[in-house]
Amino acid sequence: MYEKLSSFAQTGGLIYFVAIFAAVLAYALWPKNQKKFDKAASLPLSDREPGDE
Repeated sequence: MYEKLSSFAQTGGLIYFVAIFAAVLAYALWPKNQKKFDKAASLPLSDREPGDE
């Protein structure tokens, strides 16, 4: 019984984390979000505050 439950939990956890990883990767590489990430990447180099446009 313990082996079956442990195997199920490990497999379910793996599938869960792969799905979360795929969702984060899709979000990060989605073309619509490129402008937002480019702006965030250049923030440390600018003299402006984050709220300034």
